[in-house]
This record gives sequence, C-alpha cells and structure tokens, in this order.
Amino acid sequence: MSVSVVLADDQPLIRAGLRVLLAETEDLRFVGEAGDGLEAVELAGRLRPDVVVMDLRMPRLDGIGATRQIVEKYPDVKVLVLTTFDDDEYLYGALRAGASGFLVKDISLDDMLAGIRVVAAGDALIAPSLTRRLMHAAIGRNAPAHPPQQLAAITEREQEVLTLIGNGLSNAEIAARLVISPATAKSHVARLLTKLNARDRVHLVILAYEFQLVTPGR
Repeated sequence: MSVSVVLADDQPLIRAGLRVLLAETEDLRFVGEAGDGLEAVELAGRLRPDVVVMDLRMPRLDGIGATRQIVEKYPDVKVLVLTTFDDDEYLYGALRAGASGFLVKDISLDDMLAGIRVVAAGDALIAPSLTRRLMHAAIGRNAPAHPPQQLAAITEREQEVLTLIGNGLSNAEIAARLVISPATAKSHVARLLTKLNARDRVHLVILAYEFQLVTPGR
C-alpha cells in the first residue's frame, strides 16, 4: 500500500520538484499541496495523508503552528519538517510541537524518499547534520531542570542507551557500542519510550539533552 503525502511549502518551485519526485516513486503517492500553514492544516484534516512534508517558514501560519495543530487534531498524520541550516529556533519549536522528523533541503532525493518512509512507518529521524544544532537551541531555552525523579525510573543501562540515542546512534549502532543484540537494544528503546512517556525517538533525543546526559560539543 502506498504512502500518501501532502507537501506544504510557500515556494511553488520546491513543491513542483517534490511533486514530480513523488510521481516517479511507486510506493509514495502525492495527494495535495499547500502554500501556507493554514492550508496545510486544512488539507491534513480533509485528506488525512500519512505524512505532511512541512516547510517551517510560511505565511499566515508558520510550520511550527501548523505542526502543532496537525499533531493535536490528527494524531495519525505524521509531520516531516524540511528546513535550512539557519532555522535553529524554528527547529526546536517544531520538535516541541510534535514533528516526527527533520531533514535539510539540500539532502539527496533518495534520502528524502527514505525519510518519508521512515516517518510513515511510525519511526522518527533527525538528519545527523542537524542533531547538535537542534539540541543546542534547547539548552538554556526553557529547558526544565535536571529531573531526578524521571531518571530514577530508568535503569543504568537504559540511561546509557538514552545517552547514545541523544548522540544520534541508531539501534544497530547502540547494540554494537554496548555489545548487545539489536533486539535487546530495540527493547531498551521501547522501555524508555514507555517509562519517560516519550512520543517517539526524536522526543528521546531532546530528553537526553534536557536531562544533561548529552551536551553540545560533548
């Protein structure tokens, strides 16, 4: 079954390019496009796509506000943010609003398609080039103090896993680093999601920074 996609960007040329790309991909299906945030929210509600590919800087309602409304009103619709390198503040805001992934606009076409598939499958991702920039915006900006009660709820091994997630490692990389099986690494991640009431892997990344398990430059 194909993944349905709505494109939200105020630049017609970018929408046209993505539309052509999706038309040439068998397992992805273009269903609509929006030129601003309000239209993106309206289309998400009317079409209920699997994924909205969302620009952050748009008229009427920006990508942060649109992401927040879509996630709250239509939780089955995933939001994948496309951004540029100078969007640190926007990125952090979109993450807190519930975006499931972040990609930069100069990535390869194959990586773009892979990102849509990952988000549609219920996983989350942040482009490695954005991870530290994104989390640096979190430090000192209304981040809660280190909450010992939440850390007390997880084991020492789970804390190790959370630290590695914060550093951008995949499950396979975590398994190799800790000399455990990929299945065990996946189980640790699943327990962290439950114990920390985290929405997805992206949320775990930001918690690792807010808990000061990982800091920029470390």
